[in-house]
Amino acid sequence: MPTAHANGIDLEYETMGDPSDPALLMVMGLGGQLIAWSEGFVAQLTDRGFFTIRFDNRDVGLSTKFEGMPEITALFGGDHSSAPYRVEDMADDAAALLTELGVAQAHVMGVSMGGMITQALAVNHTDRVRSACSIMSTTGDRTIGAPSGEAIAALLRPIATSREEAIAASLEASKVIGSPAYPTPDDVLTERAAAAYDRCYCPEGTARQLGAILASPDRTEALSGLRMPFLVIHGEADPLVSLSGGEGTAAAVPGCTFITIPGMGHDLPEALWGQIISAVVANTALAAV
Repeated sequence: MPTAHANGIDLEYETMGDPSDPALLMVMGLGGQLIAWSEGFVAQLTDRGFFTIRFDNRDVGLSTKFEGMPEITALFGGDHSSAPYRVEDMADDAAALLTELGVAQAHVMGVSMGGMITQALAVNHTDRVRSACSIMSTTGDRTIGAPSGEAIAALLRPIATSREEAIAASLEASKVIGSPAYPTPDDVLTERAAAAYDRCYCPEGTARQLGAILASPDRTEALSGLRMPFLVIHGEADPLVSLSGGEGTAAAVPGCTFITIPGMGHDLPEALWGQIISAVVANTALAAV
């Protein structure tokens, strides 16, 4: 996979499809590497006419790692001084990556933290975004999108000390936050966890990304100024970012299309790929109107 030097750091990325097709930048969530986007999901998007761009956000995968550990307890309490960067900085990374790839404008879709980055990209680099899709995400307003107790416990579990422990912890967390109506088989979850561990295991980077989420400002007011095709998708059974996060995002953006999916949790089950991709395609088509 190639590496781009963007916004002063190195970002590992991968493209698929015809570069002459409309670009679709895909932004992954907390601790997720570019391989967290399933190959089959990406292939269906390229089959629908997109030039897809996946990348490792800063602090995960093969992209640049930062240093230091944020004080998570203090961050939850409102002291943001230990956060090494913000979601807005990660949006700047994404914009710089587009520049390095020679892409003037792109459709952008992001999941969870990736949805937050997508929102910040649309707000701060509006001229680079043709359409936006925020999935299972929230605005940064702390009164909405709160996780369940079980989900936050899965997120803040102790750092694994071995490969086997890390894979087991990933499997357990996936079962907590995954879609109850569309469960992913254990062997698939295990294979994904093993691939992620073997490519790069950096729990400190995930902690720094969490620090960025907690330290970033509420985007609600800024989102109200957007005038672009904007799609919000949220699972009605999401325990990690509750449905109110998607509702708040959709309410903030004028003319937003809002889709909720019964039985969907905090993942992208294969059974829902067709529905999600069709919604994304429909939203991008509005950019040409």
